[in-house]
This record gives sequence, structure tokens and C-alpha cells, in this order.
Amino acid sequence: MTVQKKKKIPTRMCIACRENIEKRELIRVVRVDDHTLVVDETGKANGRGAYICPKLECLEKAKKTKAFSRALEVDMSEDLYNALKRVILRREL
Repeated sequence: MTVQKKKKIPTRMCIACRENIEKRELIRVVRVDDHTLVVDETGKANGRGAYICPKLECLEKAKKTKAFSRALEVDMSEDLYNALKRVILRREL
């Protein structure tokens, strides 16, 4: 008789609300070579990444507290803010 091990589900911390949530539910933002931030929809892009909840409240809090600047050492641009907002709104549908 074989005992099946439970598969470990990876979790990551949201940079805004600081909650540990399953990695696949979060949105990943990556710092690329030229020190800009991009939304990583695949979750597999190269570069330093940070995770945020798919909630508008968390996005607003991250912008207000400059969480991306602390986590990735790059300021969040208005383009990234709008891109994240579009991704969050798309997930809510």
C-alpha cells in the first residue's frame, strides 16, 4: 500500500496587504534589465519579481506606500499602474 504525499502549494506574500496567498492567484510584477517594471502574466519571466493581490485596494495601497519601490528598487510608473488595473479588472469579470 502506497501513501500519496500531498503536493505542496507554493505561496507568496502580497507586497501591499502582506498576506500569504497561493502563488497562482497573485499577479507578478518583474523588474527587467533596463530597470523598468512589467506585469508578468505567465509568472515565469526572468528578473526580480514581486507579487500583488488581484484587488484594487491592494493596488492603491501599493501605490500609496511605494511598495514596489521598496521591493524592486524601481518606482511604479503610471503605465504600470494602469496595466495592473486592467489585469485586476479583467480577473474580476
